[in-house]
Amino acid sequence: MNREHALVRVRDVMRTDFEIVDGMTTIADALRRMQQTGAEALIVDRRHANDEYGLLLISDIARHVLGRDRAPARVNAYEIMAKPVVSVDPDMDIRYCARLLERFDITRVPVLDNRQVVGMVGFKDLALRGLMKQVE
Repeated sequence: MNREHALVRVRDVMRTDFEIVDGMTTIADALRRMQQTGAEALIVDRRHANDEYGLLLISDIARHVLGRDRAPARVNAYEIMAKPVVSVDPDMDIRYCARLLERFDITRVPVLDNRQVVGMVGFKDLALRGLMKQVE
């Protein structure tokens, strides 16, 4: 049986309320920013046009700062962030985005359009926003 799926793109489900910080931001400041905004990840800005974005997850902070008994005020984002990061295009089909996240064992990625961050997307967005569009 061949079922037609309505095409849902990443742009339809991505979050546009993401946070960007400088690589020199201390983990203490990053934690404050995450607490204020409810973000579980921060995008670390590029240093110049030919650089790549980084990603700082709350799990990275727990693993590399808390787990190693490091002082949050003495560790900078660039020291523990992931860089370069896997990113997706806003026009990607959400099914392929879910496969990409699974393949690389990651939970969320920045959405880049013309090398600029336009959003963030993760499994939660893909399932709750994207899959629900197909169910309705």
